[in-house]
Amino acid sequence: MLSFHDSFNKISVLIGLTALLYSGNLVTSNDTVLSLPEPELNPLEIPLDDPLITPIPRPLSPFEQKRLRRELDKLNQTAQQELEAGNDNLAFEIWYRELRLRRVLGRIEEVNALGRVGEVAWNKTRTEDVQIISKRIIELQELSEQEDPLSPAFLIALANAYAKLHSLDNSIIVYRKVLNYAREHDSPFTEKEALQGLGRLYLAKFDYPKAAAIYEELLDIAQAEQNTYEEGLYLQALAEIYTASLQPNNAADIKQRLVDSYLASQNIEFVPPLKIDIGQDYEALDQPELASQNYQEAYALAWSLQLFGAAAEALTKLANLYTEYEQEDYALQIYQRLIQVEQLSYNYYGLMRVYDKIGEIYLEKEQYEPALSAFQEGLILARSLNHNQEHFLAQIQKVSQGMNQESEEQEIPNIEQNLPPSPTDLDTIKDEIETLENPVNDLDINNIDEFENRFERDNILR
Repeated sequence: MLSFHDSFNKISVLIGLTALLYSGNLVTSNDTVLSLPEPELNPLEIPLDDPLITPIPRPLSPFEQKRLRRELDKLNQTAQQELEAGNDNLAFEIWYRELRLRRVLGRIEEVNALGRVGEVAWNKTRTEDVQIISKRIIELQELSEQEDPLSPAFLIALANAYAKLHSLDNSIIVYRKVLNYAREHDSPFTEKEALQGLGRLYLAKFDYPKAAAIYEELLDIAQAEQNTYEEGLYLQALAEIYTASLQPNNAADIKQRLVDSYLASQNIEFVPPLKIDIGQDYEALDQPELASQNYQEAYALAWSLQLFGAAAEALTKLANLYTEYEQEDYALQIYQRLIQVEQLSYNYYGLMRVYDKIGEIYLEKEQYEPALSAFQEGLILARSLNHNQEHFLAQIQKVSQGMNQESEEQEIPNIEQNLPPSPTDLDTIKDEIETLENPVNDLDINNIDEFENRFERDNILR
C-alpha cells in the first residue's frame, strides 16, 4: 500500500509535468503570435505626420497653403516620372503621401486629386489601389452629406472623380443632384455643366435614348444663347447618337441641320461627307430619290472644292444606288465620271475597282466587247499594283466563255493575245493616264449644274 507521502510525491510530479507541457505550448503560441506579420495599414489612413506641414494642427495661412500646394505639385510630378520609369509601386507611395497632405487644403482639392490618381490606378489595373481610393471618395461624400448641404462645386468634383474611376452610376447620381440644385437656384451655367457631364456618361454607357434627350436639351440652350460653336458640337453628338441607335430619320434631320450650320459659318468643306451620310440614311429609309439628291449634291460640292476623295465616294454611292434599282445605263454614266475623278487624284486602286464594276455591269448585260475592254483596263492596273490579278483574269475568262456560247460560228478574237502587257511599276500606268485627254479640260470645276440637273430631270428612281 502506498503511503500518503508517496501519493503526494506522485501527484506533485504529474502537476509539474503538466505545467511544463502547458508552459511549452504557451511559449510556442507566443512565438507564433510574434511571428505573424502586422496587418498593412491603408495608405490613406496613416497618421498625418509630415515635414511639409506644421506638427500642431491649425488652419494654414494663404501663404502656407500656396507653398504646400506648390510642394504637392512637385510630388505629383515626381510620381509621374517614377511611373514613366516603370517604378509603379514607388510612384503610388509618393502619390499616397500627396493625397494624405491634400486633405489639409480642403475636400474639393482632395477629391480632385483622388480622381486623378484613381484614374492612373484604373488604367494600370491596380485593383487594390482603386478600392482604397474609391473608399475614401465615398467617405468624403458621406461626411459632407452629414455636415451640411453639398455645394455644386464639391458635387461636380465628386462626379468627375467617380467617372475617372469608372463608377459611372455613382457619377450619374451626383450629376443629377447638381442638375436639381442648378434648376432650384436658377444657375444656368451649373445646369449646362451638369447636362454636359450627364451626356458624356450616358454615351459612355451606350444609353442612347437618355443621351439623346440630354443633348437635345443642350442644343436648345445653345440655340437660345446663339452659340453657334456649341450648337455644332451638340448637332454632331446627336448625329452620332441617332446613327448608332439606328434611327435614320432623326439622323438625317439632325445632319441636315448640321449642314445648314456649316454653310452659315462658311465651313463648307465639312458638308460633302455629311451629305453622303444623309444619302445613306435615306437609303436605309427606302427613299432612293432623296438619297440620290444628297449624293449628287455631295459630289457637286466636293468637285467644286476639288475634294476628289469625297467626290469619288459620292459617285460610288450614287452608282451603287442606280445599280441596286436596276438602272445600269445611268450607273455606267456615273462610273465614267468616276474614272475621271480617280484619274485626277491618281487613285489607282479606286480606278481598278471602277473598271471592275463597269465590266461586271456589261458582263451581266451580256455585252462582251465593252466588258472585255473594262476588265483589260482593270488588269493593267492590277498588274501595276501587283494586286488582284487573278480576279481580272478569271473575269476575262468568263467573258471568253460568254462570247463562245453566243456564237460558236463567229470568229472570236484571241483574248490571250489581246491581254494587256504587265507594267513593271506605277510610272507606266501614270504615263498611260496622262496620255489620255485631260479630263479637266472637259469638266469645268465651277460649272457642275449640267451633271446635277440631268439626274434631277430624269427622275429615274421613281
